[in-house]
Amino acid sequence: MLHIIFLMFYGFVRCFVKQPAAIYIILSLWLLRLDKMSGNGDLELRIHEHHIVIDNGILKLTLSKPGGLIRAIRYNGIDNLLELRNEELNGGFYDLNWSEEGANKTRGQFDVIQGKHFSVVVENENQVELSFTRPWDPSVQGKQSPLSIDRRFVMLRDHPGFYSYAIFEHAEDFPGFNLNTARIAFMLRKDKFHYMAVADNRQRYMPRPEDRLPGRGQNLSYPEAVLLVDPVEPEFKGEVDDKYQYTLENKDNKVHGWICFDPPVGFWQITPSNEFRNGGPFKQDLTSHVNPTTLAIFGTSHYAGVDLLLKFKDGEVWKKVFGPVFIYLNSVPEGEDPISLWNDAKEQMKKEVEAWPYDFPASEDFPKSHQRGEVRGKLLVYDRYINEDKVPARAAYVGVAPQGDTGSWQRESKRYQFWTTTDEKGYFSIPNIRAGDYNLYAWVPKFIGDYKYEVALNITPGSFIDVGELTFEPLRDGPTLWEIGIPNRTAAEFYVPDPNPMYINKLYVNHPDRFRQYGLWERYADLYPDKDLVYTVGVSDYTKDWFYAQVTRKIGDNEYTGTTWQIKFSIDWLIEGGIYKLRLALASVHNSNLQVRVNDASANPPLFSTGEIGGDNAIARHGIRGIYWLFSVDIPAVQLIPGENTIYLTQTKSESPFQGIMYDYIRLEGPYHIDS
Repeated sequence: MLHIIFLMFYGFVRCFVKQPAAIYIILSLWLLRLDKMSGNGDLELRIHEHHIVIDNGILKLTLSKPGGLIRAIRYNGIDNLLELRNEELNGGFYDLNWSEEGANKTRGQFDVIQGKHFSVVVENENQVELSFTRPWDPSVQGKQSPLSIDRRFVMLRDHPGFYSYAIFEHAEDFPGFNLNTARIAFMLRKDKFHYMAVADNRQRYMPRPEDRLPGRGQNLSYPEAVLLVDPVEPEFKGEVDDKYQYTLENKDNKVHGWICFDPPVGFWQITPSNEFRNGGPFKQDLTSHVNPTTLAIFGTSHYAGVDLLLKFKDGEVWKKVFGPVFIYLNSVPEGEDPISLWNDAKEQMKKEVEAWPYDFPASEDFPKSHQRGEVRGKLLVYDRYINEDKVPARAAYVGVAPQGDTGSWQRESKRYQFWTTTDEKGYFSIPNIRAGDYNLYAWVPKFIGDYKYEVALNITPGSFIDVGELTFEPLRDGPTLWEIGIPNRTAAEFYVPDPNPMYINKLYVNHPDRFRQYGLWERYADLYPDKDLVYTVGVSDYTKDWFYAQVTRKIGDNEYTGTTWQIKFSIDWLIEGGIYKLRLALASVHNSNLQVRVNDASANPPLFSTGEIGGDNAIARHGIRGIYWLFSVDIPAVQLIPGENTIYLTQTKSESPFQGIMYDYIRLEGPYHIDS
């Protein structure tokens, strides 16, 4: 439109001005300036021998050819937002971590994905889409992951950023393997980006990458955690830096990134949908961290363990689209507050969410809105010991995920999941579901357990399914005699201690997420140096007297012992032949064996044992939940006595300081008669 106006005006000027050439030059410069200001530059694709450039007048993206590595992003006067001088990882790239079939560890070989073939999929005045493919080559078996991978990069006219997505495929003639991690990583300029934001209340100036090196930093209990002893900026001295202090749950992990102050520029990773991420809405993962690094995570085992590895057998046919995600760039004029770029990034994130599913990806493997379906319904809760009537399941999480057992969604990685929350009346709507067969699952805050709708849902393009009114009946055998905590799938309501003053992250001082401080597991032995925790029902306060995690106690150099917690409670009278029910809801477990005894701390065998379970490592990684577990323990009345009783909870494993359990909620019910 600007060019049309220009030509009309120039034609008019030629009729009345004696030196039209001079006027032409002036108007051309004016038009160029106006185009730059408005972002209405031409979308150009330039293909060179070893690299490719896409330029829309706002930013210029350079990729290697045919590898598809991101070598440069030019924006707002900065030649390159990316760092290219690191010893190892530079620029922007897709990578994954994989292991041979049968491996039972979450770490294996890293594989930076470089394409073997390059093609232009779309090129017009509004869109450029490029494809970089790496087909599976049996000659590199054992050196590369056995996948065919197609990575796409999309730039649109007038958009201050670019999109990327990938299609991973495992075909019938491919060998088996484990896919541990899949992501996109961006290494930003170390001399430019010093302020990081992952949430409204989780943003700050960050240490420099060199602060983590020997001499300036001191390694702590694991490589990711470093105590800054001689940082470049003295203000960081004495702080701990650990990338796991900045994780987010999938449901909250929509935008994060970095801000440069000179000139004021923001670099943001926006993920508008979680449909391709693994583990459901509460799964936690990395965001941005010191280097400076920004990640788009598609799937990992973080805060879950081996249960979330993608394990493929020989010849297993599988395909999945990861993304698209949006790399958004923004700026403000000199003199304005650069931190305001965070608010602008949040607004852009909302626009991207509203635009999902995008209509521009060219791959047939990414279905558009009209090729998807929708599920609606209403969820009620019926617990006769709380309310005689069914009540709306308010703020419940309702999702469709691959068919499986109740609660299986939190261990699902291979397929897609779609989640929403109910309104005050329990109504829900889940739009834009990919075609396929699913179950509907739910979890309701303040109630233990999971809900599963037993009728399978077959989603077809354009389908609409109304499941009507559904009722969740939580596990319940009798009235509540006592309870500890809140059934919210976290340990956040329990006592989280102050950190050791030697290991502070200033961001989390007087912060709601105080559990993100380093070394809190060591505080248990400080509070209970000789004897373990004792909780008395009716006297103790779980917000003050129930430690957030039942961890091991350190008894020497690299020596630990298991711990036994006691719950003391009184029963006035017993029903002969009755069965009492102990409900143990666990928010996180790492390599632990929980044993339950009643009124005899040395009973062998114990009344109940979980066996060794869990591997989410949430204690070490500053989480407040991981994989959810729920156990029900029958306590025969003959094991109880009128008056004071004691339940002993023993965590027997003792190989490391990070083994332990975070409880979500504990309840004693009963009694019910064994013949009832």
